[in-house]
Amino acid sequence: MSDIVVQVDSLSKKYILSHQEEGYKTFRDAMVNATKSLANWFNPRSKKELDSSREEFWALKDVSFEIKQGDKVGIIGRNGAGKSTLLKLLSRITEPTKGSIRIQGRVASLLEVGTGFHPELTGRENIFLNGAILGMSKAEIQRKFDEIVEFSEVEKFLDTPVKRYSSGMYVRLAFSVAAHLEPEILIVDEVLAVGDNKFQEKCLGKMEQVGKDGRTVLFVSHNMATINSLCEKVVWLSNGNVKMVGRTEQITNQYLIDGAERSGEVLIKNNNFNKKFWFKRLSLLDHQGNITSVFDITKPITIEIEYCATQSIDTEIAIDIRDSSGVMVFSLLRSSSIKDELIAGNCIAQIKIPAMFLAPRAYSIDIAAYKPHGDFFAHHKSLIIFEIEETGSPLAIYQGSECGLIIVNFPWQEINKN
Repeated sequence: MSDIVVQVDSLSKKYILSHQEEGYKTFRDAMVNATKSLANWFNPRSKKELDSSREEFWALKDVSFEIKQGDKVGIIGRNGAGKSTLLKLLSRITEPTKGSIRIQGRVASLLEVGTGFHPELTGRENIFLNGAILGMSKAEIQRKFDEIVEFSEVEKFLDTPVKRYSSGMYVRLAFSVAAHLEPEILIVDEVLAVGDNKFQEKCLGKMEQVGKDGRTVLFVSHNMATINSLCEKVVWLSNGNVKMVGRTEQITNQYLIDGAERSGEVLIKNNNFNKKFWFKRLSLLDHQGNITSVFDITKPITIEIEYCATQSIDTEIAIDIRDSSGVMVFSLLRSSSIKDELIAGNCIAQIKIPAMFLAPRAYSIDIAAYKPHGDFFAHHKSLIIFEIEETGSPLAIYQGSECGLIIVNFPWQEINKN
C-alpha cells in the first residue's frame, strides 16, 4: 500500500472578477438591474459588454506535489500566492476548476477562527458537532472530551454559546477539537497568531506530537522560524504556482531573500497612505560611507533610515535583524536611546552596528513603527538583504551556524597551565 496520503495533480482554481462599479442601490435598482441582466443574455452586443467587465483570475495554476504519511509540511508564500485557496481545496470547502486531489484519511481543518463551529451552540455541543462531522462516534468523542477541554482552557465557559467567546477562547477550543479528534491529516492556517505565546507553544507541541504519532500536518505560516522548527518539508507558492518543494531550511533561506532589495538602499512608498507617519528610505553604509549590501566582518555597518511624521506622536520605531532562517538576531528600538516623542517633520537617523559582531552570512531587515502597545503606523518585512563576509583566515572559524549568530571576544585566561 502506498504511503502517499495527499496527491495533488495539475490543480487549478479560477475566479471571475467583476470590474463593474458598485454603489448604493435601492431595491428598485436591484430589480431593474436583474431584468436588464436577463435581457442582456439575448442581446449579443450586451453580452460582449458584460464579458469585458469581467476578468478571469487564476488563484492556482497547475499545482502538483505529494505528501507522505507522517510528513509535517509547511506551505509558504507571499500574500496572494494561493495558500488559502490551496487549503480550501484540500479541505473540500471549494471545488477545483481543473486537476485533481487524492486524499487518504480523515481531514481536520482549522483555516480561520471557529471554522466549523455553530455560533448558537455551546462549546460542549460544538465539540460533539465537530466530532460527528469528522465521522467519529459519540463514544470516541467522549473518550477524548476531557483532553480537549483541558487543552483549550475554556472549562468555565463550556456551556456558554461560542458566539460569546473572545477570539482567543474561540481559537483555543477550535484548535483543541481539530487536534485531539485523531484526524489522519491536520490542516492549520496560521490561526496560532490569535492565541498568546503560551498557547502558541502548546499548539506547536501538539502538532509535533501529531506528526510523531504517524499523522500528517499541513501548516501555513509567514513565520519562517516556526516553519523551520516544526516542518521537515516546504511547498513554496508564488503567484498561484509551485516555485519550489524541498527541505525546509533550503527553501526558507531562498524564500527570505527572494525579491528583497540587494543594492544596499531601498526607497519606500507610502502605499498605506498613512497620514501620521511613514518610512521613506532605508540605506546601508560601509565604514567609508558608501551604500552597499556586502560588508567586511572587520568593519562597522551603518543603518540609515529616513522617516516622516505630520504631527508629534508617541511612537516606537523598531529595526529587526533576522538571519536567513527568519530567526530574530536582535531588535533596535528608538526608545532605548531617545525617550522623547517623535516631532513632526522629516528625520534621518543612523544606527551603527560594530565590527566583529555579526557572524558571516546573509541577514534581512524588518522595520516597523507603532503606538506603544497599540496599532502599527507602518510595517515592512524583509525589506533589504545584506551579507557579512570574512576576509581573513583566522575568522573563518565563524563561518556557518555552529558558532551562532553573533561573535564575542570574552577574555580566555588559562590559570592552571602545566
